[in-house]
Amino acid sequence: MKRDLPVIIQGGMGVAVSDWRLARAVSQLGQFGVVSGTALDVVLVRRLQAGDDGGHVRKAAAHFPLPEVAERVLERFYVAGGKGADDRYKSHPMGRKRPSRTGEDLLVLGNFIEVFLAKEGHDGLVGTNMLTKLQAPTIPSLYGAMLAGVDAVLMGAGIPREIPGILDALAAGRVARLSLDVKEAARDQRYEMEFDPASYCGGDPVTPARPDFYPIISSAVLATMLSKKATGRVDGFIVEGPTAGGHNAPPRGKLHLSDQGEPVYGDRDIANLEQIAAVGLPFWLAGSYAEPERVAEALGAGATGVQIGTAFAYCEESGLTPDIKATVLARSRARTVNVFTDPLASPTGFPFKVVPVEDTVSEEPIYNKRNRVCDLGYLRTAYRIDDETVGWRCPSEPVADYVRKGGDEADTVGRKCICNALLSSIGLGQIQKNGEFELPIVTSGDDVADVARFLPEGSATYTARDVIEYLIRGIDAAS
Repeated sequence: MKRDLPVIIQGGMGVAVSDWRLARAVSQLGQFGVVSGTALDVVLVRRLQAGDDGGHVRKAAAHFPLPEVAERVLERFYVAGGKGADDRYKSHPMGRKRPSRTGEDLLVLGNFIEVFLAKEGHDGLVGTNMLTKLQAPTIPSLYGAMLAGVDAVLMGAGIPREIPGILDALAAGRVARLSLDVKEAARDQRYEMEFDPASYCGGDPVTPARPDFYPIISSAVLATMLSKKATGRVDGFIVEGPTAGGHNAPPRGKLHLSDQGEPVYGDRDIANLEQIAAVGLPFWLAGSYAEPERVAEALGAGATGVQIGTAFAYCEESGLTPDIKATVLARSRARTVNVFTDPLASPTGFPFKVVPVEDTVSEEPIYNKRNRVCDLGYLRTAYRIDDETVGWRCPSEPVADYVRKGGDEADTVGRKCICNALLSSIGLGQIQKNGEFELPIVTSGDDVADVARFLPEGSATYTARDVIEYLIRGIDAAS
C-alpha cells in the first residue's frame, strides 16, 4: 500500500455489524474502514429476500464483472417488496470441500458487493476481516473482495500462514489452494480446497490487484513466524489483547477459569511490543484502546495506530439492530452492562465475549429452550469419513447428530449457534421450521461498559464521526 497508513482501523465485527455503511463512513473520514467478510453469502440472499431496501445490492451487482452470475443470483433470490414477515428465508448452499457453483457465486458476489458499496464514491481505504477458522468460504470470499478492489485483508481466529500465497495466486489468475483441517485424518493425509479463477470466469480470469495482508495476532512469536514462514508477503499486524470483542485467543498454557467461569489471562498473554516492532512491519494495537490517551500510548510504543471495534459497533452506521444498540447504550449509561468471556459458547473452541442482554441466547433458559439445528454451518469442522470423503460436524448441532458423526458429547455442552444468533443481531434472523424465531447474541469487548461516553449531550445515538473526533485527540497528544 503506497499511501500513508491511517492511525485508526475500524474492527471487522460479527456478521455485517461492520457492514458497508460503517466501513464507508470510517473510510470517508480518513481512517481505515473494514467490512466483516463473514457469512456474506447468506447476508446477500437475505437482503435480497427482504426486498433490497434502497436498491443498494442490485446497484452493486450491476458492476460485477461477470453479469451472468449476478443475473442468476437476483433471479433466484430477489423478492420485490420483501418476503412476508412470517415467511422463512430461502436456504442457500452450505460450505463444503467442493462447493457448488451456486455456493461459489454467492460467496464471490456477496463479498464483491460489500466491498464495492464500502468503497463507492471516495478513495479512502477499505479492508475486509475474515476468520481463519472458517475455511470453506475463504478463497471465493477473498476473490470477491479483491474483484471490488479491497485494500487489505485482516484475518484472525487461527494462524493464517497460507493466505498471503492465496492472495498472490488470485491476483495472478492462478489456482489458489488452502489446506483443510480434517479431524481424524492420518498424519500423512493432506486435504485441500481450491479455487480456479480461470474456470470460474469461463476461461479468461479477471486478475484483481493484490491487497495488503494484516494477520490478527496475540504474540510476538506469531508475528515473527508469519513474517518469515507465511507463503507470501505479510504487510503488517493487528495485535489483539484479551479485552477485544468477538473471538479471543485462548490463554497461553493450561486453561484456568475464574470463579465466574471465565478464562484467566496472565502476563504470558501480553504481547511483547518491542519484539513485534523489531519485525519491522506496521502494527496496530487492539483491545480497549478507544481513549485518546491509549491512542497516544500505542503510538508511543511504536505502533502505527489502533484498531477500534466496540465503540463503532454501537454507532448509528453499524449493522446492529436499533433496539440492541439502544438497550446496550442505555445500560452503559446506567453502568449496568458487562461482558462475559465465555469459554464454551463458540463452536470453534475459542473464548467468545458475550454481552448478557434480555431476550438473547446469552440467557440460559432461552439457550436451553432453543431447538438445536445447524442450517448455516460456518463454524462446522471437517472430519475424515474415508480417504476420499470428508464430513462436517458442529458442536452446536443436535447432540445425537454430532455424536453419530464421531464427536464427543461433552463438546456440545454450552455451545451456542453463533451463526444464526449473529444474523438475528443485524435483523436477518431465520424463522425455523417449527415456527421459532432465532434470537440474537451480542458480542463486544470489555469497553462496552463505558460505550455511552460517545453520546453527545442530549442524544440517544452517536456516529462514527463522534468516535473518530474523540480518538484523534490522542494523535495530537502524541505529535
